[in-house]
Amino acid sequence: MSGARTTVGLLSTYPPTQCGLATFTAALAEHLGGSSGSVGVVRVLDPVDRLELADRAVGQPDAGLGEHRAGRSDARVVGHLVNGSPASLRDAARLLSSYDVAVVQHEYGIFGGTDGRDVLELVDALTVPLVVVTHTVLLEPTVAQRDILLRLLESAAHVVTMTRTARDRLVTRYGADPEAVSVVPHGAADHRAVGPAVRAARPSPRRPTVLTWGLLGPGKGIEWAIDAMPLLRDLDPRYVVLGRTHPKVLETVGDGYRTGLIRRAAEREVSDLVDFDDSYLDVPDLARRVAAADVVLLPYDSVEQVTSGVLIEAVSAGRPVVSTGFPHAVELLGDGTGLVVPRADPGAIAVALRRVLTEPGLAQTLTVRAERRAPELVWPAVAERYRDIVRAVHATGSRAGALVPTP
Repeated sequence: MSGARTTVGLLSTYPPTQCGLATFTAALAEHLGGSSGSVGVVRVLDPVDRLELADRAVGQPDAGLGEHRAGRSDARVVGHLVNGSPASLRDAARLLSSYDVAVVQHEYGIFGGTDGRDVLELVDALTVPLVVVTHTVLLEPTVAQRDILLRLLESAAHVVTMTRTARDRLVTRYGADPEAVSVVPHGAADHRAVGPAVRAARPSPRRPTVLTWGLLGPGKGIEWAIDAMPLLRDLDPRYVVLGRTHPKVLETVGDGYRTGLIRRAAEREVSDLVDFDDSYLDVPDLARRVAAADVVLLPYDSVEQVTSGVLIEAVSAGRPVVSTGFPHAVELLGDGTGLVVPRADPGAIAVALRRVLTEPGLAQTLTVRAERRAPELVWPAVAERYRDIVRAVHATGSRAGALVPTP
């Protein structure tokens, strides 16, 4: 499309915050705008994180956190929304309204107020069209959670989900207008060229590697994977659990989940098979670790999860995947791209892993199927879909809501 580029203001957590949403937004901002200045990020912070800004802004006048440039994680960060601060909320709304279109990443846990309700005040203050990206669409929300999402749908000119499952829920259970909801995949770094070289350099013979990665916390289902390891001892696998405890989990309940997993491995007498690595790797290092794995395992407990960045990254990297049947996994892997197993079932996990590691041709078949999906999942393709959406929203100038109008 010729002419001036549509400018986009993004509202989300953002690096150096360590969470999947921050990583997602950083990648989206990079591929949407490059270094052109057409994309700006208003970074969401908890009150304790304001100390980070203060430490980096000693001796500089405070013009309000919406104007605060000190301590930015990169040049795309134009301001901050500090949860619980009405002044920063007003500044954030003003900053986002200086762009052609505002794009709000919505997750219940990142904004202030009960279930993140404070985001509604910000959305009401916007003067430009709004696109809402839904990272969680609950099948059984609380009354408050349902109300928040309905209010966002009322305010949004367009809504993005990352799976058909999430879109179907919005349409059938929340009354969203099908024409106002698009499905755009999560997005993954394009490391397809990394895999062959990394795998070719692996020593032979070697132990097969099973990899689970991501921020740790209850619900990840790692305990069931550990329980599966005794059933695979004859294969002498190396099960790598890669990732730190989620910062919010660490802040509220400590590192008990990780400690419990280590203890569980000892009790099952598989400590020699399970490696806990609390590294938080940069993108290239993580790509190499994923590429070197024989199989990626997602043993999640969730029946609600409609979006998984880890799943997208694993498939786009061409790795065989074994996953429990949370909605995103069923949707992405159900055509044979990976193996789906029941939740909380160590026996089923062990059977699936054994198949991938020993069944002639299966791992290669899964790799080929995953590689076929990769072109639609990598960030350049995903960002182009977002460009199309914000262009269309800007072109119409509509601020009409994404709910089906009431007769």
